[in-house]
Formats: sequence, structure tokens, C-alpha cells
Amino acid sequence: MVGDMVQPRRLRVRFLAGVTLTAALIAGALSSPAAAVQAAPAGIAPFSAPLNGTAGASALTGLAAPATFTHPGVLVGRSQLDFIRSKVNAGAQPWKAAYDQMMASSYASLSRTAKPRAVVECGSYSNPNYGCTDERQDALAAYTLALAWYVTRDNRYADKAIEIMNAWSAVITDHTNSNAPLQTGWAGSSWPRAAEIIRYTYTGWTSTAVTRFATMLRTVYLPEVINGSNSNGNWELSMMEAALGISVFLEDRTSYDRAVAKFRGRVPAYIYLTGDGSLPKGPPNSGIDTSAEIIKYWQNQSTFVDGLSQETCRDFTHTGYGISAISHFAETTRIQGQDLYPEIGERLRHALGFHSKYQLGTAAPSWLCGGSLTLGLGPVTEVGFNALHNRMGIAMTNTQTLTERQRPAGTNALFVAWETLTHANNPG
Repeated sequence: MVGDMVQPRRLRVRFLAGVTLTAALIAGALSSPAAAVQAAPAGIAPFSAPLNGTAGASALTGLAAPATFTHPGVLVGRSQLDFIRSKVNAGAQPWKAAYDQMMASSYASLSRTAKPRAVVECGSYSNPNYGCTDERQDALAAYTLALAWYVTRDNRYADKAIEIMNAWSAVITDHTNSNAPLQTGWAGSSWPRAAEIIRYTYTGWTSTAVTRFATMLRTVYLPEVINGSNSNGNWELSMMEAALGISVFLEDRTSYDRAVAKFRGRVPAYIYLTGDGSLPKGPPNSGIDTSAEIIKYWQNQSTFVDGLSQETCRDFTHTGYGISAISHFAETTRIQGQDLYPEIGERLRHALGFHSKYQLGTAAPSWLCGGSLTLGLGPVTEVGFNALHNRMGIAMTNTQTLTERQRPAGTNALFVAWETLTHANNPG
């Protein structure tokens, strides 16, 4: 599988002693499946780990988490789900073809058996791979089955999604080895998407199981991702996507604000605009500040143009991970009533257009990565293209051509899945 560079393992503090259930849950406020659909998610005590000196969201422009969270509200909201269902049931394209592709995949199988592990160990490029692939694929399967449930209203799909989520929440305790932060970010991005749909549209997930799943996210996933990473930008962006989705499911405003703060600092350090000056911005608190340090961090690229990514000269595949996580993060904030697209949209527009141009076959000039590009952007353009072009009316010729050519967009088997189905021309 396509992995990432070795990152020095940092000390991870679990703060298990601070994890408590709210009185509402203890009192059994979610005692019936019917109540589970209406009540707030399992209430776990707010996470209180330090941010390693990173300023909070309020220090940037006064943004704060929503006073009331919207559910389902991670990557896809209820109006978007209703749009998907109506299009598929009408046999409209490209949604019906995208749905058929999803349903034909192994992720939608009703005979799937989860493969949970207590400890998932992932080294660089998932070597060793002790549960890494199994965890990512089970998380993507839970999300796939949740989408299948919403479209079909066939309880079997919801029950299978619950079975997978319950299996992992009963077992997993940790992620270890050098790729643990990235692995946790990838799987942790998919779990809350599935959980949000099932938790708020289906009555069959018991309050006890919801609480246990929430505790898993709180104690196993959130501490691993919330403080970010000084590795390549796709690491931190995926980790913040996971942190944001988990925060929505837990209704944790403190962690939500922390994820937003990290994200808003990282995006300008990942995608360059000429307004940044002669050099890209360094990641906050990374110690990457001088011209030589920044050029080395940007894969030895020394000419900077609008839309260039910190990982463009590494390869388009990892760049696609970063672009996708940016789009996913902004989409979730939009659903939550805190739209970050206006803030990051110009960078995202240029990044999508720049990389789409070369992915479509334009030869690289000599000043760009020495005239040699490693392509493979992946199925990552639908969410950003829909938001910027369809909702905001921005012309994006190259991105549109690539997006339509790649339909129906499938999955990268990591954390991207079925985005033609979920976001193609979706106004919700």
C-alpha cells in the first residue's frame, strides 16, 4: 500500500483517567434505540491535552465551534444524503453508476467479517502491517454500509455497519510504530462518517454500544491526532480531518476548536499563493523558517507558483491525500455552519487546477520538480470541485475536465470513498 515517510515516534499520553461518562448516559438517557436517534451523542468529558503552543482558533479570527452541532454532520449532511437517495432512486447519472460501483465493492458486502485488533501496529509504508489494512478497510466498510442503508432503507446494511463498529470498539486500545499518527488519522476520518449516519438516522444502535464507540474515539483516536504532526503536510491534514469528525460526533467544542486552529495554520503551509511572498509559509511551531529549510521541506523546489503543494515534487498521490483532507475538513465545517471555504477556497482552487492540469497530461516545465512529475492524484477532486464550482460559481476548467473524466470516483482504500455519489453536483 502507498504509505508515508518514517516519523520519529512521539510520546503519546492517553489521559484515560480524565475520561468519564456524563450523568445523562449513566442515568440511561439513551436507554432505548428510539431515544438514541434524537438525543445528543455519547457525552464524554472534554479532551484537555495541551496544544504544544499552537494558538487556539479564537486567536486567529474569533472562530469558535458551533453552539449546537448538526447531525449527521461529518462530510455529508442530511440534505446531501436525501439528494443522493433521490438521484439514485430516480436512476439519474452519474449518481446511479456511482451507487452501483459502491454496491458492487467488497465494502458493501453483507457477509463481511470485521477483523479488529487490540493494538494496530503500522511502520513506515505499513511495514510492518499488523491490522493497518484491516482497520482502514473496516472503517471504510462501515461508512459504505451506512450510505447503503440510507439509500436503500434496508436494515441489514445498518446492522452490518453497527456490527463492524461494535467489533472494533470492543477490542482496540492503541496504535503503535512510526505510522501510527497517519494510520489513526485515516481510520479516524472514516469512523465518524459512518457513526454519524447510523447514530442519527437509524434506531438499532443501542445506547451502550454508542457509548463504547464514543469512548473508543475519545481514548484511542483523539489523543493520537489532536496535536498534529511536523511530518509532511498530508499527515497533519488527515489527522485534523479525523480530529474534527470525532469532535462533531462527541460534541466536543474544545477539540473542534483545536482542530480548526491546526488546520488553519497548516493549509497556508501546504498550498502556496503568490501573496505569501517569495517563499511558502512554514508550518506553525515546526522550526522550518529559513529559506534553505523551506526549500528542503518543499522537496527541493525553489520556484513557487499558485497552487503548488509542499508535496507536489514528492508525488501527486500524497499531494492528493492533503488536498482531499482539506476539502473534507472544509465540507464538515460548512455543514456545521462555520464555513471555511471562503478562507481556504483560493488555495484549494489553485491546487486543484494546478495538479489537474498535469494529471491530464501537460508536460512539466524544467523549473517544476526538475521537469519530472510522479502522477497519480487519485479520486480526490469531487468534494472541492462541487463546493467551489457548483456552489460558489468559480470556473475550474482543468479540475472539471479531470473530475468528469474520472467519474464515478471510487476509493483510494485509505480514507477517500464514493465521492461522485456523495458530492457530484450536490447542492446540500
